[in-house]
Amino acid sequence: AWVRYPGLPSDPQYEKAQKYLKGTGGPMVVFGIKSENAKEAGQKFIDSLGLFSHVANVGDARSLAIHPASTTHSQLSEEQLSKAGCPADMVRLSIGLETIEDILADLDSALESAVKN
Repeated sequence: AWVRYPGLPSDPQYEKAQKYLKGTGGPMVVFGIKSENAKEAGQKFIDSLGLFSHVANVGDARSLAIHPASTTHSQLSEEQLSKAGCPADMVRLSIGLETIEDILADLDSALESAVKN
């Protein structure tokens, strides 16, 4: 599993986020789901979300989520996904204006569902 968020000092875009986003990191979070079958786990994660809308756009007042390997990039092989910077385990979130408690509860529940055997 991994996380990309420009508000984290370990993120390659951290310095730019400090400069242009006034240190907030913005509403975008990208992460990988650790699973033997990443593509299936990503799809299960999306299907298990209740609060997040499953759409390809970003920057809405609502929380949004997408698993590119099973949607926008589904025609690509694992190798092509990786070369495109879009590995099979990658999920992209755009965090909206809902309460943080509701957002975290939805993410926790969906992650648990995604990695169940």
